[in-house]
Amino acid sequence: MGVPQFVLASASPARRRLLQTIGIEPIVCASDFDESQVNSRDPILLVQILAQRKAEKVAPKYPEALVLGCDSVLAIEGEIHGKPASSDEAIARWQNMRGKTGNLLTGHVLVDNLQNRKIVKCQTTKVYFAHASDREIVDYVATGEPLKCAGAFALEGKGSVFVEKIEGCHSNVIGLSLPLLRQMLGDLGYTVMDFWR
Repeated sequence: MGVPQFVLASASPARRRLLQTIGIEPIVCASDFDESQVNSRDPILLVQILAQRKAEKVAPKYPEALVLGCDSVLAIEGEIHGKPASSDEAIARWQNMRGKTGNLLTGHVLVDNLQNRKIVKCQTTKVYFAHASDREIVDYVATGEPLKCAGAFALEGKGSVFVEKIEGCHSNVIGLSLPLLRQMLGDLGYTVMDFWR
């Protein structure tokens, strides 16, 4: 079996950097899938469906590729949060979630066009948020970083100062669980090393 091209169906710089960290230089092709088409109150189902739709939208463009689709949300006290739509929404969200614990969920889908196979998984990481002051929240939102991230924070950025600890996969909170990706590649008969260039 030959090794397919590796395509990331996402414009996320953080996901691309994570893949580069483990030696994979992906072809980046944003799916531009309209996420508003999918509604679910189950965060696991939601991220899996969204990741699958993104991967499936890109997959036909690369008939000899392995296509990775991902989607992340933060679930806290029964509420599901993606990227905030505005600075005001990000401030209100942070005022609500400070001092609390949430689950960061990322759906992962690999579409293997060479083998006509697809794997769908979800990884969950528990995130403990600091009790940030109103001023800290306003100043953090003013950086613009929270508006680009599911859950309104970036663990690999300025938002890290407001995360007291995590339980589970660190890279999952950034947008892609590298240990889970390794397992999924193995399930398809590949190793990470197959994609080193």
